Order: sequence, then structure tokens, then C-alpha cells
Amino acid sequence: MSKNTPILDNHLHLNPEEGDGIEAVDAFASMGGTHMLIVNLPSWYFDVQASKGEDFQPVFDKTVEIAKQATTRLPGKAWPVLGVHPGLISKLIERGESPDSAKEIMQSGIETAAEYVAEGKALALKSGRPHYDVSDEVWQASNDVMRHAFQMGAEHDCVVQLHTEGGSDFSEVTTWAKEVGLDSKHVVKHYSQGPIEGPVPSVISSKDAIEEAAEGDELFFMETDFLDDPDRPGAVLGPKTVPRRVRWMEENGYEEAIYRAHVEAPKRVYGIDTESTL
Repeated sequence: MSKNTPILDNHLHLNPEEGDGIEAVDAFASMGGTHMLIVNLPSWYFDVQASKGEDFQPVFDKTVEIAKQATTRLPGKAWPVLGVHPGLISKLIERGESPDSAKEIMQSGIETAAEYVAEGKALALKSGRPHYDVSDEVWQASNDVMRHAFQMGAEHDCVVQLHTEGGSDFSEVTTWAKEVGLDSKHVVKHYSQGPIEGPVPSVISSKDAIEEAAEGDELFFMETDFLDDPDRPGAVLGPKTVPRRVRWMEENGYEEAIYRAHVEAPKRVYGIDTESTL
């Protein structure tokens, strides 16, 4: 594999306090990884009890800081992706909030994350809806949070990464994005299992999922969703997985798909140049 081949992990987490933190970056780089998008951990990982948008700032600041540190260790660059984990709505309701008040807290958090984008401190936003069963009222509130993220994405001309339930057809979601002025190419579905309808898929880097995406001709990303959680060792995929999978793709004749996922998709979706930043 050429040293000039960009390799981007589109969605992983780093825990600078209790996890591997920068050591995970070194592991990624040691296998040929060059670029990463670091998504902030859920606020409850840091015992943040948010009641307003500003309360999320410590979580966002930790992510911005470790992305800066990661950039010094990578051949390329790391960018922060900031937002509010959709599972927070359940924790807020457990705390005693109504679905409407939980929605308002989460929307305010996304507005705060959007300020970081506006200031050039973050590349993109994160939102979504629960991937588990919830009441109709909570589902509606969660969709309202996601729609608000789309509005922020449109206002700040940035991508919104989504954490949602599984599935392959999210065309309704991208319709909502278009209604507020956010192009469907600026909606990325994290933890996709292959090609999907609507958003650009960020494909979890198992061989089967990557092979299915590689054999198509649509844009896609590769990710690990590395959790960096010492209480859940081995959860999802480790930080070395994307470079290893890229090597496997090269050995199996998927060079065009490598370019599509690690050069073309970053440029067309996020507006980042993974070649010139090497």
C-alpha cells in the first residue's frame, strides 16, 4: 500500500481521560491510517448534566483538543465532529424532563456545537434519533431534534452525521434535510451496513459491509465507531481496522473504491482534501 494513499476513519471516539486516547491514534497511524473524524463521546461519559447548550461545552472542548493532538501524530489531519447523542433524550427523561424539554435541551446543545463549526473549530455536526424502541412522543421529539440539526447544518454549510436505527432506506430523512436547505450529500449515515437510500453511508468496516459498498458506484465512507471505552473493551471495531481493511481491499482489486471512500467522498461531502493534507 502506497504511503501516499489517504486512509480516513470517518467516525470514531477518543476518550482522553479514561480510554486509550492518543495511543489509539498512534495505533491507527502505525497501520497506515492518515486522517480521522473524531466524534465527541456522549455527554454522560463525562458526567455532564446538561440543562442548556453551554453545558455541552466541556465535552466539545475535550474533543477539539484531542483532535489537535491527533493531528500532530498523524501523517494527515484529524477533525472534530460535535453534537448531541440521540440517546441523551432517554437519560433526560429518566432525570425527570418531559420529551419537549429534553428536545429543547438537545436542540440547544446542537446550536452550541454549530457555533464551533462557525468558528472553524469543528468540521461537522452529529445528531440522529434512538436506535432502540421509544414511545411515539419521544420518537417525534427525537425527529424534531434531528430536523433542527439539519437546519443548523444548512445555516453553517456543514455535514450532519446521523446516529439512527438500522435499515437501508432513509430517503424520508434526506427529504427533511432538503426542506430546510441541506443537500442530501451533506447527510451522512453513521454505522451503515452497506449502500443505503438517501444519506451518504459511513460503512462499518466489516468485510461483508465494505465489499458490498465497494462493488457499487456510490460515494461511501469507512469507519470503526471505535468507542475507546475501558468498560467495554473490544466493543465495535478497533482503531487499526480501517487501514487493515484498506489493505484487504487493495489485495482484492478494489483500488477505485479506496479512492472513492478516502479521497472523493471526503472532498465532495465535507470539502476536505485528504491528498493535499498528507
